[in-house]
Amino acid sequence: MDFLLHHGITVLGQWISIAELAGQVFALAVVFLAQRRTLWTWPVQVGATVLLFAVYVSAHLGGLAARQVAILAISVYGWWAWTRRQDPVFGVVVRKGRLAERLAMAGAFVVGTTVMALVLDALHASWAPWPDAAIFVGTLVAFGAQGLGLVEFWLVWLAVDAIGVPLQISSGLYFSAAIYIVFAGLVVHGWWSWNRSAQRVAARPGVTAASS
Repeated sequence: MDFLLHHGITVLGQWISIAELAGQVFALAVVFLAQRRTLWTWPVQVGATVLLFAVYVSAHLGGLAARQVAILAISVYGWWAWTRRQDPVFGVVVRKGRLAERLAMAGAFVVGTTVMALVLDALHASWAPWPDAAIFVGTLVAFGAQGLGLVEFWLVWLAVDAIGVPLQISSGLYFSAAIYIVFAGLVVHGWWSWNRSAQRVAARPGVTAASS
């Protein structure tokens, strides 16, 4: 991993380590695969977490590094959940979240961000604890909702992207910031695709949602 962190390429005057390049490309592929609801989403995500964990530790972004560990655990769950809950016609079945689920997601984001920011600040684990914490918690909420097949997970990702771009730029991770911008476009398309699929599923009697 040391080799991947200290060797890289220069693009438009900006040096990018191999670890950052490969990790963000894998992460970008995850969004592309998630749109298509394929099981490959999760093993590719595992590869991205390993690489990006090393990148964020070296950049002294404790929240972003810690979230890779949590994402790894959620990826294992998501892989298991999507394997068990597939429909022969629709593939992995998705649905819109109920009001209680949406409120739970919002509450988890607000409370989790506050707690995580205070922890990061107390441990001096991040120079930007609040945005770092928001990205950490937002990512967990998004991946958890994705594992459950909830369309709203895409909207959480939009919030994470909005916070992540300026933080990555301030950290000097310009390639990662550019990837976050590309993420935003894919996320909008992903939300549209999953929303349309959820409507078709809801209109077909007898199809069980991914969270049932």
